[in-house]
Amino acid sequence: MEIISDFHIHSRYAMACSPSITIKGLAHEAQEKGIKLLSTGDFTHPSWFSEIKENLSEYQNGIYSLKGEKSGTMFVLGVEICTIFNKDGKTRKIHNCVLAPNIAVAEQINDVLSKRGPLTSDGRPVFNMHASELVEILMEIDKSITVFPAHIWTPYFGALGSMSGFDSIKDAYEDQAKNIHALETGLSSDPKMNWRLSSLDKITLLSNSDAHSLHKLGREANVLEISEDKLSYGEIADCIIKKDPKRIKLTVEFYPEEGKYHFDGHRKCNISLSPQEAEKYNNICPVCRKNLTIGVLHRVNDLADRPEGYTPKNAIPYLHTVPLREVIAYIMKKNDSSPAVDEALRKLVSSFGSEFNVLLNEDISKLEGVDKELGIAIERIRKERVHLIPGYDGVFGVIDIMDKIKENKHGTQMTL
Repeated sequence: MEIISDFHIHSRYAMACSPSITIKGLAHEAQEKGIKLLSTGDFTHPSWFSEIKENLSEYQNGIYSLKGEKSGTMFVLGVEICTIFNKDGKTRKIHNCVLAPNIAVAEQINDVLSKRGPLTSDGRPVFNMHASELVEILMEIDKSITVFPAHIWTPYFGALGSMSGFDSIKDAYEDQAKNIHALETGLSSDPKMNWRLSSLDKITLLSNSDAHSLHKLGREANVLEISEDKLSYGEIADCIIKKDPKRIKLTVEFYPEEGKYHFDGHRKCNISLSPQEAEKYNNICPVCRKNLTIGVLHRVNDLADRPEGYTPKNAIPYLHTVPLREVIAYIMKKNDSSPAVDEALRKLVSSFGSEFNVLLNEDISKLEGVDKELGIAIERIRKERVHLIPGYDGVFGVIDIMDKIKENKHGTQMTL
């Protein structure tokens, strides 16, 4: 059974997230997209946890579904936790994803963490503790809890980001690195970038949406191969720990250039630079003369011990895609929240069953039979024949599928 999964999302109780996110809304949107397994997100927040318990019941072995439904979207208990701590005289910040084996264990986590800091202020709670201390606390509660660094390369909150102060998983998690079996590559990197570090060879590379709204679910995802009778939290945790290519078939990826921290730059100065260009300026903004925000590509280059293009043995395959809503909006030359885009998306989902059935459909002729330009666009995306304007310093990049966008000398979008 092929299961498309997204292990990192948020609720309406997390900062800067859509107020329209509900459990039933998540289940419906995931089904429209073709996502079978979804994190609940934010289970440490008391109000959201109450909604989780009110709306979900255990389907089997740590996997949950809407009460009264034995099919449709399945859920696993998940949350993102921010750890802020001091080391070597500097403040360090790491975001961590946590998956719990069942509601009972999630309740224990909430009880223990509530004694270390407030759980009500944000769906992504913040604790003044070392990342290793968080992992140690969680392992003492239940050794089957899964912890992995969130968006590991982002400058401000990634364990290996340019401002983290850490150059390895071991540096970041100290003696608890033994309990870190996976990492989230984040929107601004993809597997081939991570393959350049031999130190990550035994780590499972996961891709998740970190969605702050319903529409963003599944913009990155993992395709698992698990029979329905074996679908359980334990099976999922096991295939992550063992980095099993037979059970983790594929990750679905953003083009990393579309992520908002791929290149170096300064948003206020409208400056976007490749790592090579930034180094010519000694990583100083040529406009304001302050330090540039060093992006993911530059950071990977700094830590890599392998050349670009290296593929390790038993690497899990990946596929670059562009969210279907964005593709439709691009073709129609409309905002992706436009009613016309909504209507076109509904028709495609009605015809093909889900958004991923369109994006991953191997028969392009079927897409062209519905909309020829859509078929051409999807084919260009799959064959990586798109023009990319990299994101930088908090500005999302631009995917120009049909080469319609002009750009200035720094690569930032100017006109359509």
